[in-house]
Amino acid sequence: MTHPSDTRAYFFKIDTTIKKIRNALQKQFTDAGFDLTVDQWVIIDHLYRNPGISQNTISEMTTKDAPTVTRIIDLLSQKGLTERRMTDTDRRKFLVYLTKVGEAKYSEVLPVVSAMRRKGWGDLSDDDYQQFVRIMDSIYSNISE
Repeated sequence: MTHPSDTRAYFFKIDTTIKKIRNALQKQFTDAGFDLTVDQWVIIDHLYRNPGISQNTISEMTTKDAPTVTRIIDLLSQKGLTERRMTDTDRRKFLVYLTKVGEAKYSEVLPVVSAMRRKGWGDLSDDDYQQFVRIMDSIYSNISE
């Protein structure tokens, strides 16, 4: 007996949907004059919600490899949006924070991101969202085993 997922390219559908969202969001950033990529926004968003976390933690939270996170944080630092601070307990380690300029950028960009999320979700219900999360969590868990 054939499993239903054998004939359905659901990974392709997930991937193309993610690319569509990223491209649309990047266009919104460009049109609004934000000097920011979607990947940079993801890091800013995590730093806003979790100030003073390590680059390793950012890598884990965003599922981006360490060199990519380092490169993004370097770019954000050059733009004056983030800063690294050494820890008090270990001078070899540092934590990453948004600067005041970075916090202002977060506040400026968030409405554009929120509008894109609302547009993408359209008229789907809260129950639809719960089902979506359940399904995505299940796929994630199945692949992680």
